[in-house]
Amino acid sequence: MVVIRLSRTGAKKRPFYHICVTDRRKKRDGNHIEKLGFFNPIAKKGEEKIKLDVERFDYWTSVGAIPSDTVMTLYKRSKLSEEDVEKIEEKKLAQKQRRKERDVLKKQEEAEKAAAEAPAEEEAPAEEAPAEEAAPAEEAPAEEAAPAEEAPAEENPSEKKG
Repeated sequence: MVVIRLSRTGAKKRPFYHICVTDRRKKRDGNHIEKLGFFNPIAKKGEEKIKLDVERFDYWTSVGAIPSDTVMTLYKRSKLSEEDVEKIEEKKLAQKQRRKERDVLKKQEEAEKAAAEAPAEEEAPAEEAPAEEAAPAEEAPAEEAAPAEEAPAEENPSEKKG
């Protein structure tokens, strides 16, 4: 089966993708049948972000090549004007900022709740601590008595043997 997918190139932490037609069984960055364009996710304002040969893309899809979801998104985006793409990017940035603000507010609320609950929780363990300390002290002598009783029982069978 022939697919249209991204092939990663570029340096570490600086991705650059080629849009390639390839056999599904080949490696991601392996041999390909044809390069249709590229996608530069870290392009600056003056640089081209997406370049795609739409005619070849249409040809390969008509022949039966299946584009990946990401490539399909890039194909649709390549048909949009630069202004439309900028609007989409601005919406994404606005959503990202709103999410960050919500996360900060949630963390602040959690911190306030924890601070309000902390004094009540600190008093309760202080009251329970003496009761808990007394219980292990009582249990310890009982445990020490048991091994003392077992030791003579073990010595008697050894005396019988020898």
